[in-house]
Amino acid sequence: MEYFNVGKIVNTQGLQGEMRVLSVSDFTEDRFKKGKTLALFDDKDRFVMDVEIASHRKQKNFDIIKFKGMYHINDIEKYKGFSLKVAEENLTDLEDGEFYYHEIIGLDVYEGDELIGQVKEILQPGANDVWVVKRKGKRDLLLPYIPPVVLDVDVENGRIQVELMEGLDDED
Repeated sequence: MEYFNVGKIVNTQGLQGEMRVLSVSDFTEDRFKKGKTLALFDDKDRFVMDVEIASHRKQKNFDIIKFKGMYHINDIEKYKGFSLKVAEENLTDLEDGEFYYHEIIGLDVYEGDELIGQVKEILQPGANDVWVVKRKGKRDLLLPYIPPVVLDVDVENGRIQVELMEGLDDED
């Protein structure tokens, strides 16, 4: 079974079994919804167990979650640094123009016929995602996921078509 990363447990929160999670999912409200099942992986990326979400709330840049059956800090302290993943079978269908991060990371980015690089990670700084494009011999390119810049995403063919607006590529 294939799993996809949705967050990392960075710390505990209080004494009642809550954890601070740094999310790497665009769909946190759905992903951390009460009753949803996620897989817990240790710091060596080995499956530990499936966990059920008992509660979820947002606080600053973190998602604060609690697992069903673990209601004290002593129950969860050992999971600091562990990752939360969703099983492929639990992914929900997306609307046209929506993508999971794992579908975008690794795709080739082109402007016209020129290969710019590959998407290596996705940042969530605010209003829109920013795709980090790894380039040969140049610094990484920060590409905002907005319509005038990202023209087409072809997951099946592993290709993203972009138009770099003036000022985006500071190495030109």
